[in-house]
Amino acid sequence: MTLLAILLGTLAAGIGSVWLAAWLSFGIVSRYTQHMLSLAAGALLATAFLHLLPEAFEAGVEPHNLFVTLLFGLLFFFLLDKAELWHHGHEHHHGDAHHGHQGHHHDDAHDHAHSADASLHHDAHAKPMSGGWAILAGDSVHCFGDGVLIASAFMVDLRLGIVAALAVLAHEVPHHMGDLVVLRQGSGSRQTAILKVTLAGAITALGGIMGYALLDQLHGILPYMLTMASSSFIYVALADLIPQLQKRLSSRETASQIVWLTAGIGLVSGVSMLAHSSSLH
Repeated sequence: MTLLAILLGTLAAGIGSVWLAAWLSFGIVSRYTQHMLSLAAGALLATAFLHLLPEAFEAGVEPHNLFVTLLFGLLFFFLLDKAELWHHGHEHHHGDAHHGHQGHHHDDAHDHAHSADASLHHDAHAKPMSGGWAILAGDSVHCFGDGVLIASAFMVDLRLGIVAALAVLAHEVPHHMGDLVVLRQGSGSRQTAILKVTLAGAITALGGIMGYALLDQLHGILPYMLTMASSSFIYVALADLIPQLQKRLSSRETASQIVWLTAGIGLVSGVSMLAHSSSLH
């Protein structure tokens, strides 16, 4: 009975938060696409600095070890990002060579049309999206940790487990909104972005099952998992999102960026505070 409750609670929190975030991101606030970059940056930074890192440091682990983990995580996601960019660049270069080879077998008129298509193809892929793998890796680790926390709550008391699952669902929504913005930029498809984040969210259930079976062992590494997840969100926000906001804009547009960035921070911190207070009651 407890395992079934853990499974239902983790699935509701992990996948339900993604679908709610998708409804908000691509429905209600979809008209504010440009502002969503600022919102996403604020949400990711707030999730790392105001939710995950404090939770990791409150676990009683030596702070030096957590800072080393954070530094290692930043370097790891930098290298992961490099590998992703190299992969996209290699595919694009191979595609250009393939198009060039085909061009020798067509007449001049078709060559001209084909070169125009190749130019459009090049423009569409000139700046490959980075940060996708870092987001998914960090999200998966974060969701696994959430699953362990929900499982531990259910093993204490059923009502506490339900409250914990609802709290996780609530504080994950603004964070997943940020994830969806990053992944939508990379794939250009809402469905692909939602599917990827949903699969990461489903790992919450895996964390719940593992937490049920190996709770004592997993609690020891949970602070390090939270720190690694934090490093991915910090990296994506600072290396991918913030640079896109660093453009010469009018004072009004700059003020708008600051407002939406602050809104992302406020959204995560406000929801986290409400979720924390409700879990205490």
